[in-house]
Amino acid sequence: MRRLAARGAAGDAGEVAAPAADSSDSAQGRSPSSWRLIDLCAIWDAGVYLPSAAWNGASSGVARRRLNEAERLSSVREAQLKRLKVTRPRVLGSREQGQVPRMARQPLPPWVHAAFLLCLLSLGGAIEIPMDPSIQNELTQPPTITKQSVKDHIVDPRDNILIECEAKGNPAPSFHWTRNSRFFNIAKDPRVSMRRRSGTLVIDFRSGGRPEEYEGEYQCFARNKFGTALSNRIRLQVSKSPLWPKENLDPVVVQEGAPLTLQCNPPPGLPSPVIFWMSSSMEPITQDKRVSQGHNGDLYFSNVMLQDMQTDYSCNARFHFTHTIQQKNPFTLKVLTTRGVAERTPSFMYPQGTASSQMVLRGMDLLLECIASGVPTPDIAWYKKGGDLPSDKAKFENFNKALRITNVSEEDSGEYFCLASNKMGSIRHTISVRVKAAPYWLDEPKNLILAPGEDGRLVCRANGNPKPTVQWMVNGEPLQSAPPNPNREVAGDTIIFRDTQISSRAVYQCNTSNEHGYLLANAFVSVLDVPPRMLSPRNQLIRVILYNRTRLDCPFFGSPIPTLRWFKNGQGSNLDGGNYHVYENGSLEIKMIRKEDQGIYTCVATNILGKAENQVRLEVKDPTRIYRMPEDQVAKRGTTVQLECRVKHDPSLKLTVSWLKDDEPLYIGNRMKKEDDSLTIFGVAERDQGSYTCVASTELDQDLAKAYLTVLGRPDRPRDLELTDLAERSVRLTWIPGDDNNSPITDYVVQFEEDQFQPGVWHDHSKYPGSVNSAVLRLSPYVNYQFRVIAVNEVGSSHPSLPSERYRTSGAPPESNPGDVKGEGTRKNNMEITWTPMNATSAFGPNLRYIVKWRRRETREAWNNVTVWGSRYVVGQTPVYVPYEIRVQAENDFGKGPEPESVIGYSGEDYPRAAPTEVKVRVMNSTAISLQWNRVYPDTVQGQLREYRAYYWRESSLLKNLWVSQKRQQASFPGDRLRGVVSRLFPYSNYKLEMVVVNGRGDGPRSETKEFTTPEGVPSAPRRFRVRQPNLETINLEWDHPEHPNGIMTGYTLKYVAFNGTKVGKQIVENFSPNQTKFTVQRTDPVSRYRFTLSARTQVGSGEAVTEESPAPPNEGNHTKKTVPVKAQAQPIQLTDLYPGMTYTLRVYSRDNEGISSTVITFMTSTAYTNNQADIATQGWFIGLMCAIALLVLILLIVCFIKRSRGGKYPVREKKDVPLGPEDPKEEDGSFDYSDEDNKPLQGSQTSLDGTIKQQESDDSLVDYGEGGEGQFNEDGSFIGQYTVKKDKEETEGNESSEATSPVNAIYSLA
Repeated sequence: MRRLAARGAAGDAGEVAAPAADSSDSAQGRSPSSWRLIDLCAIWDAGVYLPSAAWNGASSGVARRRLNEAERLSSVREAQLKRLKVTRPRVLGSREQGQVPRMARQPLPPWVHAAFLLCLLSLGGAIEIPMDPSIQNELTQPPTITKQSVKDHIVDPRDNILIECEAKGNPAPSFHWTRNSRFFNIAKDPRVSMRRRSGTLVIDFRSGGRPEEYEGEYQCFARNKFGTALSNRIRLQVSKSPLWPKENLDPVVVQEGAPLTLQCNPPPGLPSPVIFWMSSSMEPITQDKRVSQGHNGDLYFSNVMLQDMQTDYSCNARFHFTHTIQQKNPFTLKVLTTRGVAERTPSFMYPQGTASSQMVLRGMDLLLECIASGVPTPDIAWYKKGGDLPSDKAKFENFNKALRITNVSEEDSGEYFCLASNKMGSIRHTISVRVKAAPYWLDEPKNLILAPGEDGRLVCRANGNPKPTVQWMVNGEPLQSAPPNPNREVAGDTIIFRDTQISSRAVYQCNTSNEHGYLLANAFVSVLDVPPRMLSPRNQLIRVILYNRTRLDCPFFGSPIPTLRWFKNGQGSNLDGGNYHVYENGSLEIKMIRKEDQGIYTCVATNILGKAENQVRLEVKDPTRIYRMPEDQVAKRGTTVQLECRVKHDPSLKLTVSWLKDDEPLYIGNRMKKEDDSLTIFGVAERDQGSYTCVASTELDQDLAKAYLTVLGRPDRPRDLELTDLAERSVRLTWIPGDDNNSPITDYVVQFEEDQFQPGVWHDHSKYPGSVNSAVLRLSPYVNYQFRVIAVNEVGSSHPSLPSERYRTSGAPPESNPGDVKGEGTRKNNMEITWTPMNATSAFGPNLRYIVKWRRRETREAWNNVTVWGSRYVVGQTPVYVPYEIRVQAENDFGKGPEPESVIGYSGEDYPRAAPTEVKVRVMNSTAISLQWNRVYPDTVQGQLREYRAYYWRESSLLKNLWVSQKRQQASFPGDRLRGVVSRLFPYSNYKLEMVVVNGRGDGPRSETKEFTTPEGVPSAPRRFRVRQPNLETINLEWDHPEHPNGIMTGYTLKYVAFNGTKVGKQIVENFSPNQTKFTVQRTDPVSRYRFTLSARTQVGSGEAVTEESPAPPNEGNHTKKTVPVKAQAQPIQLTDLYPGMTYTLRVYSRDNEGISSTVITFMTSTAYTNNQADIATQGWFIGLMCAIALLVLILLIVCFIKRSRGGKYPVREKKDVPLGPEDPKEEDGSFDYSDEDNKPLQGSQTSLDGTIKQQESDDSLVDYGEGGEGQFNEDGSFIGQYTVKKDKEETEGNESSEATSPVNAIYSLA
């Protein structure tokens, strides 16, 4: 027996990253075990019974599934099975009884019967046409209905009628219709048309006509040369919305408390209208369990009340298609009142009686309703006899008066009862529910596509209540009236086809029906003869991960079914077995990929009509692995955390590293920095706590690693403060601790606030260990306390708790006096007495005040006293600087505090009357002097002697015309001293000095002025020492003069030494004249670096030295990192001192948080011009060039002179009219000067041929301004040096000749 199927993988032919499905199950084909079961049928078909071979080939799981399916066969199929037990089962369906072989007469095991059933079931297998458009368009196919209108088709009479019917097939089908089972001639009715390439009917009423004339039952037929397909029978109805009949309604008179039903009786519509009740003023009627609308549209009052007369009641019907609302004439109520409404037991208003029945179709909604009357209004409850209500489908509506069960099934049949009850009693109604069923599919027939000679079957099984009947048709005609077909046999709900041929193509219809409805299904039988064809793209590339399981797909199609074989790298052996497994759908599974599995695989499909092949190239990639995974961490709030994730992957694949937080994608904000191998979190917060997953993925695979970050945060605030054990001087405070946020609570701080002295200000009261949550607090008298608690852990303090209730203690006399009592004069004739006022916890009572007492010390005079409410008192008319005894005592309404101790204070001071005498100055060195003086008499100090103070200032410098600052400076000598030292003076300068006595009031008179001169000193360090290396042969040094020469400059000393790593060469010393500020060093080798030390000299000696090193050669890979601080501004920043021809990387980042950074940019500086220090004027080529130019100029002058003497003319360019050309001589001197700012001479000097510097008359120098040369810059770049107006040039020139003997003086005299 042959089976035909389109075998092929449904997946894309792209990259394979995950292992294939288990080898025991194939996505598109039968398992090998099922093939062996089919072989069993073939073995029995040949009349040979080999139980061992057959059973060993059968899969137990498949057998069980097939056996369960076989048990569901109908009785007709069981009869067919009996007819199959003949000598030659190939004549399946024959009515002749043959002799059963002796082997077959033996009792057969049960699995053999199951195998026969499986053989019969296997007849239904068929080929599926691939969705490839090229195949779909080439293959012939009978018609198939793809779209149709619903069976009950209700249309709007205002619109055109549209009855849908669409079908597909090859060739494209044609369409015709029947109406009421008779041919519907569309051509005869001008209003009816059919859409192009479709069977959809359009009935147009724009030119007139009544839609009701077209009501009826329609059916569509789609036909091509291979068969005819049918649509459902479509019942066309026109929507109706009839008007409400006119009627006059009398007022409804009803007794208060009686039940009432207002009937709606809406006009019948199609479909049924939606009913709702409103008043005539279009206000909705309020409904509750007393007044509600029933399912039939009537309005039910369980008992009428007087308030029901306040409105009228009108029933409204809303029609769906016309979107109209029709209103019935309103009812008016007249309620008759009595002295009292009698209570009564419930009775049913709907349904009537104690029992009723209801029928519902399977799949529909069941609605049961019970409405009861009674006073008071009864409650409704629902029950099912013998079981519970289906909780997943049942719901209560209309205030429990209705029970709705959705999607009813046979299990929902039975007896339901509703119970109406109030305090007067109860009553119940039983509803018997019967569930019927329109036909529904158990096995809908499917299209059958076979190869010539193939066997198959169509099955049409449906169920219903009552059981539906099955009718078969072929091409729209009953099967009984169709031409006979020897290859076809009908067995109840199954049609069996054997040895099908091309002529067997047709469309079969199965119609199953009962009294509640019908089902109609089309299924065609098509016979194909197709050579093998590959369905996937050719020469696919599949990349897989090492050691994974993968599957190479080779989808193919053919009829009869082709056989498929796989080959690797063109080898002749078929791949199957071992590490390979070939599925029936053509897929080749490699159970574990190894490196040697890489190569080109070829699949070849063959049938009797030909063969086709395709190739797949397999590449094996290394897996992606996280070899350093993130670790669980515990971090404090505000710290920085780094989670590592280092990955190893196949270099030919693109790696993507992403992070998840709590299994959701992590948003990388400005507090986080994600790098290739780590995730850094700055300023960790509580919300950062959770699990972090590093996902390293490529196109083929991924690896995960997870770590948990625990954030130690500040604790949550304590809560629920409670005061207990209230006593006169204590109270117990209890609280509930808050969450410690992963860090144990170490302490609790109790604070209090009082509302008399400092309302709203909280003070610390006491501190307790973190293990307690209750404490006894010691209290002070007469304080209205309110408490709060703060929890403290290792991270910090919590927010304060909410305040407790207030508690006031009783009063008492003060137990202490104010502290920090002082007496000081603010003027020369007063004394101010001050003290620290007592707080609320030490006042102990109301009206706290202070008794202030004072008297002169050691006079035994009476105490002066005064009562003060503040914290200060001023005593007036006191002598100058006299000691006093002072006492301050606290008092409140309950009494005085203890007797206070005396404190000594003084009245106010006056300025000193005398100055220090005999002031002597001795010069110690160039920057310091010593002072000596005689002390003043104590009575002239008129206060407390604080210090002797020297005022001094720099009068001038010994260097002529050097401007100096004459700002006064001071040196203090605390206490009663007779000598001192003044340091940090400028050398080589003239100074003046004065001395005074200082007390608390201020300075006394000044002493006589003393003059002194500081000797010459050593100079300060040379400024702006710069080392540049324009090439590998030379190093250029430049510097500026010292800021403070401190004497007559005699020159500069340069010491330099070559070094390479730890090796240091011999030190070389160079001495320069005072006006030289440049020097060039010739390198002896291009590898070593140089260290330069430069200092300036005076006649005293060398001053402070400055040291710089030459830059590292480029081939050393200098990775020097420099940082330039800038302010948060958008102004550009200029980078200086860069090396020529070097590559730099640059980024801007936050100094507080380095994680906040710009992107990194890279740039390269240009190559420096190589300035060879050899004198160009001595080069032979230069001398020859100059001679040639001079000769040429001479010849030109002679020619011009001859032309002019002869009266010759030459063209003259008009300057205004002719633009300057690139070859024209430039204006002025005919050249453009170019200078490199880094190499040009210092301002105020020019370079001579011997490398020295000459001062120019008109140049300025920073020496002319302030107390030195170069000004200083603060961090933000602002100039903080001092400067003044330059002196007259004439004065400079006049002083030039007098100091010509010194070159240093010549430089500084230019100012």
